[in-house]
Amino acid sequence: MRSIWKGSIAFGLVNVPVKVYSATEDHDIKFHQVHAKDNGRIRYKRVCEVCGEVVEYSDLTRAYESDDGQMVIITDDDIATLPEERSREIEVLEFVPASDVDPMMFDRSYFLEPDSKSSKSYVLLAKTLGETDRMAIVHFTLRNKTRLAALRVKDFGKRDVMVVHTLLWPDEIRDPDFPVLDKHVEIKPAELKMAGQVVESMADDFNPDRYHDTYQEQLQELVDAKLEGGEAFTVEEQPKELDEAEDVSDLLAKLEASVKARSDNGKQPAKKTAAKKAPAKTRRAEAQSKS
Repeated sequence: MRSIWKGSIAFGLVNVPVKVYSATEDHDIKFHQVHAKDNGRIRYKRVCEVCGEVVEYSDLTRAYESDDGQMVIITDDDIATLPEERSREIEVLEFVPASDVDPMMFDRSYFLEPDSKSSKSYVLLAKTLGETDRMAIVHFTLRNKTRLAALRVKDFGKRDVMVVHTLLWPDEIRDPDFPVLDKHVEIKPAELKMAGQVVESMADDFNPDRYHDTYQEQLQELVDAKLEGGEAFTVEEQPKELDEAEDVSDLLAKLEASVKARSDNGKQPAKKTAAKKAPAKTRRAEAQSKS
């Protein structure tokens, strides 16, 4: 794994240097969009709605639009001046019972690895969290965004690893405005008892290894069957068409590449036929008529 951030956990007078790693990864099968007619890959261009030019990624910047339609440009230099952006500290705000944090607030998960020769301060904090059954509510900045997060310890069998779960801010959780649930519904004791019996009959300890993404498994089987059944194809990468909006300095190189590509395919560029000179008498006659 490759770390995505380095900093230190600060609680009291203790600093714990750490590296941060993404704890999860997406295993969903990825598809490309292709043209149904010829199987060509679909490409998208960034087009400016003012001038109509295709814009290179290096020429993009960010802008904020206010409610009344006014725009302001926010550059990387502007972002870098913010105090929070420069901070490399995971600040512990408080320690709370683990049961107090609503799972609905969980966003993304990250592993924390000790980033020093001695892991004593890391192990000390991890053991303290485990024995007290508490989470640390922390505050830090990651990828241009201030994060509220819950720091806890997780037992991975061979080792205890600290995990930080970024949390949604309270105003990011929507209010479930369902008026139908405001109406009183009478539940009979017999119905409640029977439902409880159903729950008890299905009760068990949670073991995530029991469950599999059957849709992705079936989708992979479908893809493999098509590959083995002779339905596979390859599409040669097509040379980019020249666009007037592209950098003129690249024009000659692209033209030379186009000529070379045609030559490699056995198609030589047509030779220019020299214009034939008119006979001398004809040239003299034309000169006299002009005079």
